[in-house]
Amino acid sequence: MNAAVPALRPEGTIALIAPAGPAALDVEKAEQWMRNRGYELRIYPGVYERDGYLAGSDKTRLADLHAAFADPDIDAIFCLRGGYGTPRLLDSLDFGLLRANPKPFVGYSDITALHLAINRYAGFVTFHGPMLNADLLGDKQPPTESSLFNLLRGQLGVGSELAHPVAFPLTTLEPGIARGRLQGGNLSMIAAVMGTPFEIDAQGIILFIEDINEPIYRIDRLLTHLRLAGKLAQVAGVLVGDVAGVDSMALARLLKQTFEPLGIPVLAGWRSGHCDPNLTLPLGAVVRLDAGEQRVVLEQDVVFK
Repeated sequence: MNAAVPALRPEGTIALIAPAGPAALDVEKAEQWMRNRGYELRIYPGVYERDGYLAGSDKTRLADLHAAFADPDIDAIFCLRGGYGTPRLLDSLDFGLLRANPKPFVGYSDITALHLAINRYAGFVTFHGPMLNADLLGDKQPPTESSLFNLLRGQLGVGSELAHPVAFPLTTLEPGIARGRLQGGNLSMIAAVMGTPFEIDAQGIILFIEDINEPIYRIDRLLTHLRLAGKLAQVAGVLVGDVAGVDSMALARLLKQTFEPLGIPVLAGWRSGHCDPNLTLPLGAVVRLDAGEQRVVLEQDVVFK
């Protein structure tokens, strides 16, 4: 079980870093968005930089991440966007520094590599949730924002169900109940760090996966990679998020082929990832997955006050 992190306090300060790709930011809009919710936004240097497909050099992006965690005035860390770049930082992360300064860390897509590393080596819960630029400033529909802040502020705790909007029906691919750490994120990134010290620790987990713009045969290849590596045989259950750009019937067929032989619960259609709304999930936290009843329930607190 990963440790809970300090809750986002009222009128706190939120750091914005760009550990992966670059994006233009409307600074005035971003700061006003935060002020409207009672928070101060502190923007780190890499957000303003661009080094090709990266937001600044590796040195700058790593320094921003370390500085945001080390600063006692920072209450939570949001990421600007995904894209690519976080795997380049993994072998330089100061896990001792992170472990000594736990705080809510939020992002998805390429940020998956940091989630995996922090969960495994710093030992605290992180949050697979919306990015500031595309999601929060992009006015994604409810409950994108409330899903995030309800977790960060401690309004959901042990025994709370993670609500899923009824407008987006879920699909039970394999019924059953499983309990374990919720672990994963972007499927391509999970596969990309296989064979490194930062690969997913799949023993007994509830595996969460999502992806975007990958043809069905590539999704097959990625899942087969995890199967051949012995990872899928270790998981207790599967929560499938949004897999954007893939035919839903073809995806359901592939998921059945992949997971049915394992005899574990599989729930698909969870609106987390490159989708609207984009719901927040606490990675590293122990949850109970009831695929038949289509429920995900927290089995631990993810923040503390």
